[in-house]
Amino acid sequence: MVKSLEELRHSTSHILAAAVVKLYPGVKLAIGPAIEEGFYYDFDDLKITENDLVKIENEMRRIVKKNYPFSKEKINKAEAKKRLKNQPYKLELLDEIKGDISFYKTGDVFEDLCSGPHVKNTSEIKQFKLLRIAGAYWKGDSKNKMLTRIYGTAFYSEKELRDYLKQLEEIEKRNHIRIGKDMGIFIISSLVGKGLPIWLPKGNIIKEEIEKLAKEKEDEAGYLRVSTPHLAKKELYEQSGHLPYYEDSMYPSMKMDDGIYYLKAMNCPHHHLVYKHELRSYRNLPLRIAEYGVCYRNELSGTLAGLLRVRMLTMNDAHIYCSKDQIEDEFVNVIKLVQGYYKIFGLKDYWFRLSKWNPENKKKYIDEPENWRYSEDVIRKVLKKLKVKFVEAEDEAAFYGPKVDIQFKAITGREESMSTIQLDFAAKSRFDLRYQDKNGSMNNEVFVIHRAPLSTHERFMAFLIEHYAGNFPLWLAPVQVKIVTVNDSNSKYAKEIVKLLEDNKVRVELDDRSESIGKKVRDAEVEKTALIVTIGDKEVKGKTLAVRDSKGKVKFGVKPKTFVKEVVDDIETRKC
Repeated sequence: MVKSLEELRHSTSHILAAAVVKLYPGVKLAIGPAIEEGFYYDFDDLKITENDLVKIENEMRRIVKKNYPFSKEKINKAEAKKRLKNQPYKLELLDEIKGDISFYKTGDVFEDLCSGPHVKNTSEIKQFKLLRIAGAYWKGDSKNKMLTRIYGTAFYSEKELRDYLKQLEEIEKRNHIRIGKDMGIFIISSLVGKGLPIWLPKGNIIKEEIEKLAKEKEDEAGYLRVSTPHLAKKELYEQSGHLPYYEDSMYPSMKMDDGIYYLKAMNCPHHHLVYKHELRSYRNLPLRIAEYGVCYRNELSGTLAGLLRVRMLTMNDAHIYCSKDQIEDEFVNVIKLVQGYYKIFGLKDYWFRLSKWNPENKKKYIDEPENWRYSEDVIRKVLKKLKVKFVEAEDEAAFYGPKVDIQFKAITGREESMSTIQLDFAAKSRFDLRYQDKNGSMNNEVFVIHRAPLSTHERFMAFLIEHYAGNFPLWLAPVQVKIVTVNDSNSKYAKEIVKLLEDNKVRVELDDRSESIGKKVRDAEVEKTALIVTIGDKEVKGKTLAVRDSKGKVKFGVKPKTFVKEVVDDIETRKC
């Protein structure tokens, strides 16, 4: 975001606050920064709905038309406290300021504790729009009060604003929550709780197809599958190092008659026990252990959003146990595996981020400088060797080693971390991981590569729903073919086609309701059926089919055997 646009948006947030203060006297002001896509302002003692945004926006336009100047005033802390005596959140911010204290005035209608910068005059604020209301904890801490946040955006040109609002419309069309509901993919019930999706039959089909793909590819790559419990004793997570450092993200402990247990927040400690349960030889390495494990994270309710952020996570997790000289090859293999998955799904716009340690941050990272340097160097070498686009990020590694996140620019414009590959040099000492080398000696230089190529099922499904806008490729579509009849006399032939497709393991449904053909087709389109086959008197007489694809293109006179062969070929090859 260029500085001038940031100034415009921050200035517009002040106009928003001025309008809210005018319309709702007694409101308490919090903060109103510019952000990547616009701005927001947080308020307390403000009870409004989305319908009130038009009224607030109109008041903002009235203020803007007055051409008020933005002016900066430096004052001392005592004077600032007087001005803010009825604004507790501003007083709290004031106490945290160590240097100069400044206010920005908008003519004589509004002033705010602020360091700026701002535009010179409200006349520069022309193209803006209030977007939505949300709840936000003060300072992002759930222990604090929930405030009312109003989001908006602003641009210098009408075209930029119009294009942005059009983009938001497109994003809403691809909203995975709405599409998921329309297609019957998943539900989230208040009786179960936020962040705990229930997969409906059609959603479970997609979920299992992705799992089937992952298992096939991992079998080819030499992974061994295991299953581990959904909970474990406190001692396991203390040994792994997740307690106490990760405890806030884990569900509260459960006191049982034989000890304290936690719901599993990660699979790796369990997999370390799988590795350790028998003596390993150098001939066993690398050992690749995979699991479709379910983990549980104690995410704040306010951060949960459909499938993007959940409390129950299902992932094709795996851990590779290898010697030091095998790290490079194994890392290369994992990245190639990930790229293979993405090619199948038709995903192209991604890049890699190497997350590194910060040697000054002793509390966050294991203090093993030599291992850190070696691990980062070997991963960097792999990324260069594969000639992939990557960036480096300081102070973002896991506590036990560097990691590579694979970043996507989603079709909705949101940046996503989709896959993660981590190199762990701490597990070997915490779990005493060893192998017998060629000389018969016990070697504890066992490195662990953590990898989840397809993120979690939940996040990946949200991404795919939005990416395809619900129009899944044939192999993933919950309903691959929908047969619709023009009239009742066509049902017999339609059922023959259904049987032919079912015999070839195609997911097919028949709609022979006493409804118009137009309604049946529209209903199938809303359900995002991959292929719609229409059967009328003409098709019955000629023993053919009329096939409509997901783009609405219709092909007439298609022979059933030809159609079935093409469908099966597309499914088996996972054509995107």
